[in-house]
Amino acid sequence: MIKKTLFKNMYSFTVVYAPVGRGYQVTVPLLPGLVTYGRNFEEAKDMAKDAINCHLESLRKDREPIPVEQSLLQERLTVSLV
Repeated sequence: MIKKTLFKNMYSFTVVYAPVGRGYQVTVPLLPGLVTYGRNFEEAKDMAKDAINCHLESLRKDREPIPVEQSLLQERLTVSLV
């Protein structure tokens, strides 16, 4: 997924939803350290949006640049142990 500014002050980020227990842990590869959780997929998605907004507001407040995801290459690898 390519991250582009959609409209002024609107951003798009790749998020990863990993099943954990009865819910989902959410991470954002471009924003290291950003981790949140939801008891179901919709809650996890809402929590991710909130966490991303808070992170971006913090970057803006500290006058740090908002990272831009140029491109993301993703695949699933299967390996076997001998």
